[in-house]
Amino acid sequence: MRAMRNPGRVVGLWYFLLVLAGPLRLVYIPSKLFVTGNATATAANIVAHQTLFRIGILTQLAGAIILIFLVLAFYRLFKDVDQHLAVLLVITGGVLPAMFTLLNAANDGMTLMLARGDGDFLSVFTPPQRDALVLLALRFNHYQIVAAELLWGVWLFPMGVLTYKSGFLPRFIGVWLIVNGIAYVVLSLTGVVAPEYQDKIFLYAQPALFAELAIMLWLLIKGATPTPAPRPAAVTA
Repeated sequence: MRAMRNPGRVVGLWYFLLVLAGPLRLVYIPSKLFVTGNATATAANIVAHQTLFRIGILTQLAGAIILIFLVLAFYRLFKDVDQHLAVLLVITGGVLPAMFTLLNAANDGMTLMLARGDGDFLSVFTPPQRDALVLLALRFNHYQIVAAELLWGVWLFPMGVLTYKSGFLPRFIGVWLIVNGIAYVVLSLTGVVAPEYQDKIFLYAQPALFAELAIMLWLLIKGATPTPAPRPAAVTA
């Protein structure tokens, strides 16, 4: 009950759930199932571990829903600090990224279908051709993530400014979040114009990328209760 009375702790709880849902499909499944440059081995791994792959799809669906509730909780926390920035946070951090996540889940469903060879219409493709289409679908998923990284960065700008201005959260975290946002934007642009350097940029950006973890832990542990906006004085006759 205390968490529900504390808007900051509610945000922290939603953020924590998002952190739990994200790494499975973004990190664990690619490291275990995908073989770089080998379409046949990748498709075979997906078929052999299709339960794990389906769980990855489910976590993406759950992540999209969690993301919507997270930004709504952020709006409740920050609306009295700056309502326009709070709305911008909801759009760039919730609505648009959730659409990307749902699209990725649908794309993974198609990837699994190609790997399994489901449907008579796929019989026109030979197994090596289907395997190549699996790799193509996964590359499409990769570029969707590259595009989504732009939003992952942009939503941290209003979050950082709101954190800095709030008065009930540490200002250094607000500055850190803005730096984190810049890092994500650079990662996204690097993935488009110079993808061979993206892994190196990611390693250099690690200190900046911990800002989201910092605000999540702060809100989860300490919480935050904004000061209500002052009401205009009543006009007396």
